[in-house]
Amino acid sequence: MTADVALSRIDPFPYQHRLAEVMSRPVETIAPEASCTTAATTMRRLKISSLLILDENGRPAGIITERDLLNAVAELGASALDLPVGVRMSGPLVCLPPDAFVFTALARMAHGGYRHMPVVDPVTGKAVGMVTAGSVLKLRAQQALVLADDIGGAKSAAELAAVQTRLPAIAGGLLKEGIGARQIAAVISAVLRDISGRAAALACESLEAEGKRAPARWCYLVLGSGGRGESLLAADQDNALVHDAASDDDPWFAELGKRASEIQDAAGIPFCRGQVMAMNRHLRHNLRGWRDEVALWIERLAPEALLNADIFYDFQPVAGDYSLASALRDSATALGRDPGFIRALAGTAARRGSALNIFGRFREEDGRVDLKRGGLLPIVSGGRVLALRLGSKATATPERWRAAVDQGFVRREDFARIDDAHEMILELILAQQIADLAAGRAPGTAVEVRRLLGLSRERLKQALKIVGEIDLILNHVLGP
Repeated sequence: MTADVALSRIDPFPYQHRLAEVMSRPVETIAPEASCTTAATTMRRLKISSLLILDENGRPAGIITERDLLNAVAELGASALDLPVGVRMSGPLVCLPPDAFVFTALARMAHGGYRHMPVVDPVTGKAVGMVTAGSVLKLRAQQALVLADDIGGAKSAAELAAVQTRLPAIAGGLLKEGIGARQIAAVISAVLRDISGRAAALACESLEAEGKRAPARWCYLVLGSGGRGESLLAADQDNALVHDAASDDDPWFAELGKRASEIQDAAGIPFCRGQVMAMNRHLRHNLRGWRDEVALWIERLAPEALLNADIFYDFQPVAGDYSLASALRDSATALGRDPGFIRALAGTAARRGSALNIFGRFREEDGRVDLKRGGLLPIVSGGRVLALRLGSKATATPERWRAAVDQGFVRREDFARIDDAHEMILELILAQQIADLAAGRAPGTAVEVRRLLGLSRERLKQALKIVGEIDLILNHVLGP
């Protein structure tokens, strides 16, 4: 069985569910000075197989497991039970955030050869749960569940490319299993974000190997569809960098951005055609610099500034110090509530154009309809405008629209239609991309609508009609 065939038959559960759904909580801990006997007694009483040791800030510093205790006794005899657990604990630990997919945890554990993984808050680093190999083993029908190459252990662009090239097979397998396109897009996005984060880490490692250490804390960000969790199979790079160096334009960060983008390009995530990458000066700032940059967008309201804002507000941290991204989010969200800025973005969303002409027929070019420009973008842009209006920090499009419904700004029935349209358009684009790749054609966002059955074509027209009403919804929300 080839790798592609195996991946096309995967059990979809690990690609559908996140660690927050399978982790155990609360996290059971033990002080580093406690004896191994105490650890063994505690594990037996609680019927668990490990205990975490925390540092003074409540972050995981190590772990003591049943296996660690058995190895200690095998090496030292019964006297090992009198040793403090801090002497026998394993560390440092590999941790993941609660929103990581189960398949990522399976890959990390398989690569590292361990059976326990702490789940930590991505900002504070504090433990919020624990995942064990035993708790997820039942989810694995076969080894093909896990990506063949663990992104976290990749040492080169070639190893990252080995992961990236498997995405079409994974997407195709999930689509055949009946998994929703939005969930598949979330899986693709998660993998691409991990690759981007690993590329940034490798770039940092290469600089440090040359004796060039980072002058300050930094955080690498993925923007656009990757940040929203809505990437499909034609994604290119959209990234930025935030740091806390005194100089806004420190050359070390320029080199980090350049090397990270080069690694991603070699790994199969091509350079952004619009140059939205941290290797370019305007996508690389310290916190004050970013505040000034966003303030300038709001002041000028120029088309280029609005385009930058469109992509920027979807950002997600993927490498470095995530607290910098959190601080940036707070600042950018507060600045983005400017009424003039929100109205300008809404106007941009209204000018996206429609995939239907004035007669209600598809706007075709070479037998295809661009469902990204005339379908997805108005939904995505509308959700972003609503999030800014509400001061919401959500990045996923459905969450942004749902928040507007909960606040009474959008009617529930309108949201239901827009939500259905979003799912349908994503599925049509994804299915077309998979078919094009199988035919040796580069994937894009234009769909051959003539291949759709009559009912599907009519459903698509109805979906595009509600998309055409989004500007009216935004005008109602924003008021006169």
